Amino acid sequence: MFGRNRREKSPAAKAAKAVVEEVEQVPSRESGPWDADEPHPERERVDLGGMRLPVDAGFEVQLNLAGDQIVGAVVLFEGSALQVHAFAAPKRSGIWEEVRAELAEGVKSAGGTAEEREGAFGVELAARIPAEGGEQPVRYIGVDGPRWFLRAVISGKAAEDAGVAATLEGVVRDIVVVRGDEPMAPKEAIELRLPPEARQAAEQQAAGGDVPDLNPFDRGPEIAEIR
Repeated sequence: MFGRNRREKSPAAKAAKAVVEEVEQVPSRESGPWDADEPHPERERVDLGGMRLPVDAGFEVQLNLAGDQIVGAVVLFEGSALQVHAFAAPKRSGIWEEVRAELAEGVKSAGGTAEEREGAFGVELAARIPAEGGEQPVRYIGVDGPRWFLRAVISGKAAEDAGVAATLEGVVRDIVVVRGDEPMAPKEAIELRLPPEARQAAEQQAAGGDVPDLNPFDRGPEIAEIR
């Protein structure tokens, strides 16, 4: 009678398997924004709950509030602002095309101009919005993710200076969106929260404790959302 002997894998085969397992952990895309459930590069980020925001030297980070709810974040850098918001989206379709049309219509209704153009993340909206002392150039960027949509708004110097814009575009590429599993309506804002250490300091301060100011976040300048 003949039987098959189970042979041990050779060292080369084991090494090949290890390489395959390691490759599986490498991001399948070259850049983000990333979904929290997909492999993504490690780097320093501020944990805002529904969003992990990259931070670097020279950045000032502020938060956008809607009442008592944190709905977005602003990164200030070299006379420019990057405002980012994350929203829920349908599972099987993106919403950027629809949102882009709404934004363009709103800008034009307010007396501004808007035109589509190809940008670092695909089609974006280049707008000029009426402001005190003249028009303000603004770039609206949208990224459709799995069950989420990220909107980024670049204003100030970076709206027209490619060098400064590259730094803020890098922030967008390294954002991690934490959508969660709870049911949400399309376009509903993904709620953010203070980082744990800032939240603890705020709670101690509210309780009357004498603590140093550990919260680097203030309410940031908001670009009016046009629906």
